[in-house]
Amino acid sequence: MPKRMDDRCEVYYLDEQKVKQAQARLVDGLTATHLAQTFRALSDPSRVRIVSALSAGELCVCDIAASVGMSQSAVSHQLRALRDADLVQFRKVGRKAYYALDSSHIAALFGEGLQHVSKEE
Repeated sequence: MPKRMDDRCEVYYLDEQKVKQAQARLVDGLTATHLAQTFRALSDPSRVRIVSALSAGELCVCDIAASVGMSQSAVSHQLRALRDADLVQFRKVGRKAYYALDSSHIAALFGEGLQHVSKEE
């Protein structure tokens, strides 16, 4: 069995300038919590596929369900999680429910994530 690499420093030495630079960029606890909630909302493959479909523009729940190959009930359940995380916006027109990505930031986040995983293949 190969020897496991120790991922800790073998000597204790702080580079105070680098620590200060890292601390200056460090997000606060509340922001970290909100960001983690956003990534948690995107941690389900079905929700990622729904975001992918919505990246083309606003769709009604029927169209989303047909696009991703899921029942309307299952799509509605996933949309609720995305809406709770402020990733999608909702509007009702008569008896139809329409969804769209909440902002261009969500589309950019999705695009960046897609680009990241595409480079690995």
